[in-house]
Amino acid sequence: MSTKAMIMERIRFLSIPHEYHEHAPAYTMADCLALPYAAPDVTFCKNILLCNRQQTAFYLYVTLPDKVFRTADVSKALQSSRLSFAPADCLPRMLRLESGSLSPLGLWFDSQQQIQLVFDKDVQQDGRIAFHPCDNTATVVFEQKVFWKLVVPQLEHEPIWV
Repeated sequence: MSTKAMIMERIRFLSIPHEYHEHAPAYTMADCLALPYAAPDVTFCKNILLCNRQQTAFYLYVTLPDKVFRTADVSKALQSSRLSFAPADCLPRMLRLESGSLSPLGLWFDSQQQIQLVFDKDVQQDGRIAFHPCDNTATVVFEQKVFWKLVVPQLEHEPIWV
């Protein structure tokens, strides 16, 4: 079973209300924002896997697509020195994902709790929120309240807000 199928099966099993859209691969935030259902009330998120220099601490940082990302700022907020992008081999090894498919939903595959979930405080808004189901050929859209109350607790990764 594909990673996308496993994610969608879990969402359906948990009876989490959602919209599901298949589309051509969306590799960039510009691709996501050009999708036909990208409306003003839908928050698409930029998801970044970070790690410290020793690769002993990993963070999935979720922020807004138009927000400037500075590793120094995030490092300071997390009180972790010298964060950088995690090596490419971490995605398939830790989360069964390929580049361009990173999503908080992938934390369902982090059974060893190696990754700390970190949300930018500006991500929580009114309306809806959208993520890839760990495959960039589809998008799952949740009402914001549904995501925060039903999805995030099921990820079993207590988030940090910065």
